[in-house]
Amino acid sequence: MAVSKSTLSIVLIVLGGLSVLFGTVLVFVGPIIIDDQIVKNVKINPNNGLSYTMWKDIPVPFFMSVYFFHIVNPDEILKGEKPTVVQRGPYVYREKRWKDNITFHDNHTVSYKEYRQYFFEESMSVGNESDLVTIPNMLVLGASVMMENMPFPVRLLLSATFKSFEEGPFLTKPVGELMWGYDSKLVDFLNKYFPGMLPTSGKFGLFAEFNNSNAGQFTVFTGQDDIRKVHMVDSWNGLKSVNYWRSEQCNMINGTAGQMWPPFMTKESTMPFYSPDACRSMELVYQRPGMSRGIPVYRFVAPKTLFANGADYPPNEGFCPCRQSGLPSVRTCRHNSPVFISHPHFFEADPVLLDTVNGLRPNEDEHGLFIDIHPETGVPMNVSIRLQLNLLIKTVSGISETGKIAEVVMPMMWFEESGYIDAPVFTTVRTTLVVLPMVMEYTQYIFIAFGLAGILGPVLLYVNAKVKCRKDDPPSADVAPSSSASEKTPLLLAPAS
Repeated sequence: MAVSKSTLSIVLIVLGGLSVLFGTVLVFVGPIIIDDQIVKNVKINPNNGLSYTMWKDIPVPFFMSVYFFHIVNPDEILKGEKPTVVQRGPYVYREKRWKDNITFHDNHTVSYKEYRQYFFEESMSVGNESDLVTIPNMLVLGASVMMENMPFPVRLLLSATFKSFEEGPFLTKPVGELMWGYDSKLVDFLNKYFPGMLPTSGKFGLFAEFNNSNAGQFTVFTGQDDIRKVHMVDSWNGLKSVNYWRSEQCNMINGTAGQMWPPFMTKESTMPFYSPDACRSMELVYQRPGMSRGIPVYRFVAPKTLFANGADYPPNEGFCPCRQSGLPSVRTCRHNSPVFISHPHFFEADPVLLDTVNGLRPNEDEHGLFIDIHPETGVPMNVSIRLQLNLLIKTVSGISETGKIAEVVMPMMWFEESGYIDAPVFTTVRTTLVVLPMVMEYTQYIFIAFGLAGILGPVLLYVNAKVKCRKDDPPSADVAPSSSASEKTPLLLAPAS
């Protein structure tokens, strides 16, 4: 039996109305569904197979690129002249990170230790680990500053000790030994007779204590009870705060462990994290939006106040005694050695620092610190953490090895820790974070469009049919009177019988 046009129109209108209704519901319900999936996947939960594995084993490639400041005029520095350095690098190391000793607690937290190993990547480096580099000898020049207030006879004895072990003010060693440690009779002597004086009980190197090690035990919130707290640090090595600094605020352990952040970030959000290597909490601020291989991101950077001194930024007074802005000391947590951290090449530091050393050329692209993060999930897409290690050197009376060195904070090296989500993980993340939400968004508008078409189509056809029907109708009955008159005329003209 044929279906009438009116019945078909009614069916189309009903289906169109349902489609519009479904699309409208998706407009409001879709974001809730997406947010619910995000919350489900960012919680630290062993039942979330993929996301938990990514958190635990960290399949993202990390690299540490190391740059040394090779000293070209060591003899002149001993005579009081300005140091001149040449940057050597990068020497690139691939990082392997994984979490172990994972323990979940009843208060919705989880404890773990994150381990790290470094593997040299010669193909990504400018040379190899046998390249020779000259830097300040921390054992001599650092110890001299540490002992400058000791009695004069003690300083003379220290100088004699340096000479007996043939330790000079500057050190020329292969990159690999400077990084991971070299044999030193002085180090062996100090570890034997003064145990605990040095940060290592074996070879002495700038990163000797970092390889095959962990950064301590973190306890972080899982987000099971409050997604706004996921990844936030509850304690580090059992501590709610540290005691390295001079104020309660500076000693606080704030933010996350520096790998992931809570979801649903805005442009007003900040990115706090605790860094055991820097012995303090730090906070990044929003700079601008962007795209990372098709995924929308927010870029967060270090504010100028991050390393400002107490005079320029009073909340940092607790990190003092301070030198120039951009040069915080870490000696209180580094065995009292006169070590300072900064951005590479003294980027965003007091300009006077650039006048103390020749060869520094800071710029934001090469030396700025940033994290590109997907704001909806708190997952970093691209990371570049850049820091510089500096050593205070100067003349110390009684220690002849210091010569006539003018007081200067000497750059030794800087490193960049970078990471990005690569192909296999990137495909999964992009599908989850971009493709599926995009499909849902387009679906809701497609339903609305088809629904409106289903409603408007029959209506327009009905209106068009009515217009056509009027055009085809015969003349109306208003001409009938003239016709009747003509019919009566013959009767009037007929002859009488």
